[in-house]
Amino acid sequence: MPIHNPERLLALILDLHAQIRSAVIASCEASAVDDLADVVEDDQAGDTIYAIDRVSEELLVDFFARHVAPTWPLVLIAEGLPGGQVVLPHGSAAAAAQIRVLVDPIDGTRGLMYQKRSAWILTGIAPNRGPTTRLADIALAVQTEIPLVKQHLSDQLWAFADGPLHAVRYNRLTDTQSPLRLRPSRANSIAHGFAMISRFFPGAREELAAIDEALIRATLGPPQAGKAHCFEDQYISSAGQIYELIAGHDRFVADLRPLLDQHLAQRGEALGICCHPYDLATIMLAHKAGVILTDEREADLDAPLDTTSDVGWIGYANPSIRAQIEPALQQVLAQRGLWG
Repeated sequence: MPIHNPERLLALILDLHAQIRSAVIASCEASAVDDLADVVEDDQAGDTIYAIDRVSEELLVDFFARHVAPTWPLVLIAEGLPGGQVVLPHGSAAAAAQIRVLVDPIDGTRGLMYQKRSAWILTGIAPNRGPTTRLADIALAVQTEIPLVKQHLSDQLWAFADGPLHAVRYNRLTDTQSPLRLRPSRANSIAHGFAMISRFFPGAREELAAIDEALIRATLGPPQAGKAHCFEDQYISSAGQIYELIAGHDRFVADLRPLLDQHLAQRGEALGICCHPYDLATIMLAHKAGVILTDEREADLDAPLDTTSDVGWIGYANPSIRAQIEPALQQVLAQRGLWG
């Protein structure tokens, strides 16, 4: 069943994102870094919640309850909610909801709270197909940049499943926006471009770095004196990484952390934090731009709409980059016992 009055729903989501962006920027301007970085919740089933996360979460449920639920009864899915979701209007049944809304109010919290890098607001909306609803069902996706305090420009992207990608650049000094053209890289090689395997956190960085090194050697050859084959950028935000692919800044990104579960178990250690579905709520935007996304096993990228599933993903800027990287990556992973 299609979502009724989708343009009105889009307008509300854009308004919500603008409110969250303004509130978070204001909090960053008014608060010390140490205050924003306070841990307020550390649920073993999910990510760590920092004080800065609460700024956006306080807006979230109230906005959907007031402005969205009266017209589109919904299941709101987001980290920090009891059980990972809430049904709105309050007291209604999940089966009666028209839509499921997957939200990450701040993806990239760690970089933003230390004022190192932009974060992103993510919203994906799908017709309600019950607990079996998945990322592939999302019919409307909106992604909005939360800039650093010293940064006056921020980008915003959105799309319907049956329409093109839209992008604008917002100027918060003049409160105006202008159209933005984003295009993935058309290069046929990662040589002299940015390519990386995610290894943000301690736990298995030596294995991920070894995979990365072996992959680059397999595709570009051994290092040359005084030269750099390619470069990497460890952007601690899945949405930020995917934006970099959409914008043509990165050519290849892989988050392979779920593959390392058995590797760590052999050392008597548990797998640490991984990417979750809410971090990927807006992957439809990448598809619209022409970016190729797969899971860590090279199948089509998909996941349930929840807050706990561990998700691996691989992004290629174009088919040529995929043709260069994919066979070599599979071979490297097989050699290390992580494939097949």
